[in-house]
Amino acid sequence: MYITNPTHLPLGNAYQPTFKCPPLKGRFQLTRADRVGVERLLSLGLKAECPNPALIEGFLHHKLRMARPAPEPTPANLVVAGRLISFMTNGGKARTGKLTLVPDEDAGCIPVTSFLGATMLGMQKLQRAPLLREDGWIDTLVVLDVCGA
Repeated sequence: MYITNPTHLPLGNAYQPTFKCPPLKGRFQLTRADRVGVERLLSLGLKAECPNPALIEGFLHHKLRMARPAPEPTPANLVVAGRLISFMTNGGKARTGKLTLVPDEDAGCIPVTSFLGATMLGMQKLQRAPLLREDGWIDTLVVLDVCGA
């Protein structure tokens, strides 16, 4: 059977669109402070300390384009810089760290210039997202809890 009008599918077609994933645009929210901080990081070139600077830079640019503005006041369940985040990857143990815009020597620090930090920025409590690892594999990141001011 030929479809003469691709915008109008014939009745009884086996094709059933699935909309399991929400559209990419709007899945993340960035506060004004986080948006300015990420733009400053990108303009100053502070991403050079990360494992794959070109990939992190592209990912952060993409996040700036796709994220919608966070409401004011900032929701308590939104992952923003300076908050303590409890998270889990691929069914592993729950871990906790503080998301920061500037890399720090502290072991509990998660810089935005890492794959983990760049991915979790703008997520909400109980949200899942694909996490690119440094070895090229993809894990699933789950934000379990968000604490802090």
